[in-house]
Amino acid sequence: MGVQWELRGKEHLEKERACIIVSNHQSSLDIMGMYQIWPIMQKCTVVGKKQIFYAWPFGLAAWFCGLIFIDKMQSDKARSILNNAIIYLKKDKIKLWIFPEGTRRNTGKIHPFKKGAFHVAINAQLPILPVVFSSYYFLSSKEKRFDAGRVIITTLPPISTEGLTSADIENLIEKTRNTMTEVFHATSRE
Repeated sequence: MGVQWELRGKEHLEKERACIIVSNHQSSLDIMGMYQIWPIMQKCTVVGKKQIFYAWPFGLAAWFCGLIFIDKMQSDKARSILNNAIIYLKKDKIKLWIFPEGTRRNTGKIHPFKKGAFHVAINAQLPILPVVFSSYYFLSSKEKRFDAGRVIITTLPPISTEGLTSADIENLIEKTRNTMTEVFHATSRE
């Protein structure tokens, strides 16, 4: 495909622990980036919209691999599914990957975060592990262009949620997003 991947902050992924990974979401190419780092993360599962299940054969394969499907239109049900999953994730030290922007956007910036990942992290008292993909400058759906390029994947130090409550959620989101945005812009200029 002509895409080179570079991983920074590998040491944060290597630790065997349950955590909530939050990552920016630019395109379906993010999945290729996840494949690049999956052997380092080892035990990890991903939250995806339920419509992915119907994208045969990928959806079925994702289901067999343990992807957690949620209906974004039914937030109470989605929250319940995630809260039930947390019991197993904590016990087995599995990382949970969530895209807090909620949808793919390749616009050259990190968009506002939805609260779900942060509610889960605080309720479970699990750290947040930010992962930032640099800009996909070589990809443009408008121009129907997919050139060769380089993506820097940066894993940042975990952000503790120990002792935080739902009253702290806005500050946690802001801190996480600001840190990720700074790294996104810095690595996208390289």
